[in-house]
Amino acid sequence: MPRSAESLESIISIVIALLLYSMFSQIPLTSLKESLGDKKFLKALLTTNFIMVPIVVWLLARFLPQTPELLIGFYLVLLTPCIDYVIVFTALGKGDERLMLASTPILLVIQLLLLPFYLWMFMGRDAAGIVDPSPFLQAFFGLIFIPLITAVCFQLAAKRYRIGAKILNGSAWLPVPFMAFTLFAVAASQLPKLPAYADDVVKVIPLYVAFMIIMPFLSKFAANWFKLDTKSGRTLIFSSSTRNSLVVLPLAFSLPEIGSMVAAVIITQTIVELLSELIYIRFVPRVLLRDE
Repeated sequence: MPRSAESLESIISIVIALLLYSMFSQIPLTSLKESLGDKKFLKALLTTNFIMVPIVVWLLARFLPQTPELLIGFYLVLLTPCIDYVIVFTALGKGDERLMLASTPILLVIQLLLLPFYLWMFMGRDAAGIVDPSPFLQAFFGLIFIPLITAVCFQLAAKRYRIGAKILNGSAWLPVPFMAFTLFAVAASQLPKLPAYADDVVKVIPLYVAFMIIMPFLSKFAANWFKLDTKSGRTLIFSSSTRNSLVVLPLAFSLPEIGSMVAAVIITQTIVELLSELIYIRFVPRVLLRDE
């Protein structure tokens, strides 16, 4: 891989952390407690991410060659809901980013508990043993917890000190350029890895596209079923469609022999997803779930 791509890959986590800080700094975090009390949304969130999504993923996997390296990568990335940049896309797509942020600890814990079960159910006992919680916990701490606490500190400081208010106001312009740089860094660092596994990558692309098409409509159905308001429904769509690719990638690299192949399958999903999100942020609020 070219040195420039390696350099970009090494800073992806830092860029995402800065992106999320800039996003958190603009959210009134003192009202997060209200979001946690939304039981209807929580039920819809758990139903879509941990019942509907696994069924869809299992059905899509029937169209893949039943080889372990393809299936492990496919299942790892699609069975784990995103806990980081989904918050930003939810905001851009006119969903409720506070609700999404408040849901990330729940999503983190439940996917850690259920991923081994799903792998065991879909692939057998050996596959279930590959799940290491470390990448998930590191991602939550580094990409969610630290930026969140930093944003809270600046919000509290802004109420008492002029310098705090200036820093907070200065953060308002950061989300757009950091989102652009995040997309560039992910694409530029990961694309050079794919040609070596082109024959296998081609097989998963149509299924990733199908997933990105199917889930918004299933999520809209779930939103109507649980009688969610428009913003909560949009949030549900982004959560069920956006996967935890950057967090499960270290799991792939830890696998002996097939790690590079599994990583290529996961990276391909990241690229398909990011392109789809650029469509979602317009399609979801303007077409799928418009303001009432």
